[in-house]
Amino acid sequence: MAAAAAETRVFLEVRRRLQSALLILGEPKEGGVPLDVSVTPSSLQVKTPTGCTELRLPAEVRLAPSSCHGLRYVAGDGLHLRLQTQADFSPKLVSMFNQSSQAQECCTFYCQSCGEVIIRDRKLLRVLPLPSENWGALVGEWCCHPDPFANKPLHPQENDCFIGDTFVLVNLRSDLWQPRPELVPLETHCLSSENRFQLKPKANTKVICKRCKVMLGETMSSETTKFYMTEIIIQPSERNFPIIPRSRFVQSVIAQCLVELSSARSTFRFTVQGQDGKAYILLWLLNSDSLVIESLGSSKSIKKFPLLEDILEADSGSAWNAVKVLYQPCIKSRNQSLARLWDSDISVHSLTLPSATCLELLLILSRNNASLPPSLRCMNSFQEGTEAQRS
Repeated sequence: MAAAAAETRVFLEVRRRLQSALLILGEPKEGGVPLDVSVTPSSLQVKTPTGCTELRLPAEVRLAPSSCHGLRYVAGDGLHLRLQTQADFSPKLVSMFNQSSQAQECCTFYCQSCGEVIIRDRKLLRVLPLPSENWGALVGEWCCHPDPFANKPLHPQENDCFIGDTFVLVNLRSDLWQPRPELVPLETHCLSSENRFQLKPKANTKVICKRCKVMLGETMSSETTKFYMTEIIIQPSERNFPIIPRSRFVQSVIAQCLVELSSARSTFRFTVQGQDGKAYILLWLLNSDSLVIESLGSSKSIKKFPLLEDILEADSGSAWNAVKVLYQPCIKSRNQSLARLWDSDISVHSLTLPSATCLELLLILSRNNASLPPSLRCMNSFQEGTEAQRS
């Protein structure tokens, strides 16, 4: 097979469930030279007079060279080619709290951003998932007796940990480290129609890391604290703090959350909102079985955002498991009518995160969208993005 290219970008997306792959050979930016493409079960090789680019596939992925079909040229994108594959399913992502064998271990809670110890050597005797957000209404409809849980919030006891969609609830009564809610500036409240005002302090329930000042969660009561999963790392106490690039960690947590919720509740549309209830992103899950493998002929032109540490180095290849989503940003009054429509739809699930993390996630999606071939960046007015998974 021959075509023309100068600097060739090779992009391969493998769909494990479909046992198929899409190969895209990037369009040349300047001029053109002969291009030879060789496909073997374990690798892809692109040769030009000036060099050779080779992609070696992970051990669990094999291509079927004789199945190459659908060759076509897409302007601004390059050559598209489809192949059949043999790909094993990746291991299911498992949270530490889903492993009952570790429920009795002593755990240490760390700030993910800086490694500060938040809770040291906490023995968790019970690790329980919280019910869905509308569980109270279901009890009222299905029970013939009065709801025994009416007006009774679910708060963990001293050695409990309750797991929500994007957060954990723990009891800090016995810990020496106690997050102290700060007070925001005094606010004015109108007391009468005569425009007389009185200053009243309003408590701020945010839990802030002492070292890096990142918001970790919120105080729910005098003893119960909510920690967001995107802000903390929970490890058995005998293990050291794992250093994980921030953007990779956020992607992994959100990807796992989307996969688990879509599987458990058949929910595929999500609203990502801040702790103040403001919508930041609308997400539509496409699939969670993609393996993306690519090699950039020249990645020096990629702009690096300072908040995103795991950008590919120049002249490197990479492979990662990915969750594919469509997304729409809702910042600066964008897509407000669509956000209101989704908010009134019971099939849309809300994910609450700190506002700063919502903006981080939007930057990650924008960065990942810009790294895709042009033909894969948009669909039906939505932008397409990927979130890397860690197994």
